[in-house]
Amino acid sequence: MSFDHALRLTEVLLALALIQQSLEHLRVFRRERLLFGARILLCGLVVTGLASPWPLVGLAGLSLLVLQRFQGPYNGGSDRLGLLALWCLMLARVLPVDQWRELAFGYLGVQLMLSYFISGWVKIVNPDWRNGLALRQVFAFSAYPVAEGLRGWADRPRLLLVMSWAVMLFELAFPLTLLSQPSLMVGLVVAATFHLANACLFGLNRFFWTWLAAYPAILWLQQRLF
Repeated sequence: MSFDHALRLTEVLLALALIQQSLEHLRVFRRERLLFGARILLCGLVVTGLASPWPLVGLAGLSLLVLQRFQGPYNGGSDRLGLLALWCLMLARVLPVDQWRELAFGYLGVQLMLSYFISGWVKIVNPDWRNGLALRQVFAFSAYPVAEGLRGWADRPRLLLVMSWAVMLFELAFPLTLLSQPSLMVGLVVAATFHLANACLFGLNRFFWTWLAAYPAILWLQQRLF
């Protein structure tokens, strides 16, 4: 995958993800409708490729107003990665030196890899994750499960123990998938399936689309490095 192809694909996927998120705000306060209506318009320009790179510059500037409005990335990790991807893409378009542009885009790929590894490390040092209790509590007490019937999974400790270790080991091993393109492809399919399961089980749909948008960056980075 060439640099330009990966960059363009990431732009389109991220713009579509931001449009989906912005639609949630069009029925609330007027200030939010203006902010997110403008974001939808700029994302549409990114998708069509018109006036590039200025719509990305506009989205980057608008992201600062959104941060000010909500006093930070209000939706947690998915918003943080979305912001990171947006600023990396903007820099990869406007920086004057090719090596700087590649560095900005490659940084997104590195951060994507670290997002899995660090998540796995945080879990495995937590005894509640190692014994399956953390996942049992998620199903039993949290507001995340999208259906009450899913709370019954809290009564299946062996299954949740296996699920806990499967998630931790995959996340910790994710950097090893960079050793070859086929292994990275398999790793990304598994990771996307994991995010899709989280969307179906817990309603975390933003994570699926935002992380998926960053996948071309790590695919390009693997080719660039190896």
